[in-house]
Amino acid sequence: MAQEHAQSPGPTRSARRRGRQRYVEKDGRCNVQQGNVRETYRYLTDLFTTLVDLRWRLSLLVFVLAYALTWLFFGAIWWLIAYGRGDLEHLEDAAWTPCVNNLNGFVAAFLFSIETETTIGYGHRVITDQCPEGIALLLLQAILGSMVNAFMVGCMFVKISQPNKRAATLLFSSHAVVSLRDGRLCLMFRVGDLRSSHIVEASIRAKLIRSRQTLEGEFIPLHQTDLSVGFDTGDDRLFLVSPLVISHEIDAASPFWDASRCALERDDFEIVVILEGMVEATGMTCQARSSYLVDEVLWGHRFTSVLTLEDGFYEVDYASFHQTFEVPTPSCSARELAEAAARLDAHLYWSIPSRLDEKVEEEGVGEGAGGGLGADKEQNGCLPPPESESNV
Repeated sequence: MAQEHAQSPGPTRSARRRGRQRYVEKDGRCNVQQGNVRETYRYLTDLFTTLVDLRWRLSLLVFVLAYALTWLFFGAIWWLIAYGRGDLEHLEDAAWTPCVNNLNGFVAAFLFSIETETTIGYGHRVITDQCPEGIALLLLQAILGSMVNAFMVGCMFVKISQPNKRAATLLFSSHAVVSLRDGRLCLMFRVGDLRSSHIVEASIRAKLIRSRQTLEGEFIPLHQTDLSVGFDTGDDRLFLVSPLVISHEIDAASPFWDASRCALERDDFEIVVILEGMVEATGMTCQARSSYLVDEVLWGHRFTSVLTLEDGFYEVDYASFHQTFEVPTPSCSARELAEAAARLDAHLYWSIPSRLDEKVEEEGVGEGAGGGLGADKEQNGCLPPPESESNV
């Protein structure tokens, strides 16, 4: 009886004992940090993307500072204009025409700057036509204020609408499995989508991350190799309505072609899987990632079915999404399995003609024995058949 294998989401004891560092975490975060970046000015050349990539607390800080500093800057200029023209010295002079009515200090200049940039216009403080420098400053602040609004609101809108959280509802099985499918060894993992709104044009990719050394002695750390998951046949394009099992056939082009069960357990690698598609609700591209270490690849297991037919609909049981059960699977490599199958086919190919030859020989021996018996009968006085008489 097959024994089910429920997987825990945490790392196994052997994985903790090895201390294997992940290249991509299980939640999809890339475990890579950029260090000793000397050309930091490159981040400023793409300031919009830099602001979008900031954490939320830093983005909110930049958002507040962008408005507060522009208000303070133009408020200080309005105060300097009033101070330079002598408006602050003629506050009680009714015959004096100031640049801005009712501007009696820095706080009033700051409030007038806010009213100008946000186009509030309470009407208490208003610019007069006797101040050309004030008119020029008003136009400049209106233009620059619109640019700040467009830039900061655009940054916040893009940051809010990013589909990063959509990847949180895309599931990957906690383990990958190796078992037979149609007589061939396959490496398999399962993906699923928890939402009712689907991922459009979904596609899946898999990468093998393993350090290697070239024939010339060059060491390549974290070398990336593609694992075929049906690119040639179109199986990598998914209709992700219910959980699907993604299969990588271990053939001659696979890096696991010579890997047996024991060799796989002794190896050191990481399999990174990438699911991409467009969010149906927003049309934005979403990417979800996960990875599997050596200890998270189960040899001789198969995934438990999660799809059942109910009354008029199909139901997905996500409680069994990560569960596997053991199945009979050879421990040899895919190469050895293919060679054994080829030897068996060759044996069957040559055994069929030999059996046919044996049957023909048996029939020939039977005919020879029948002819000798007829001759004996003639010698004992039996009449020959009519054809023999006519021949005589």
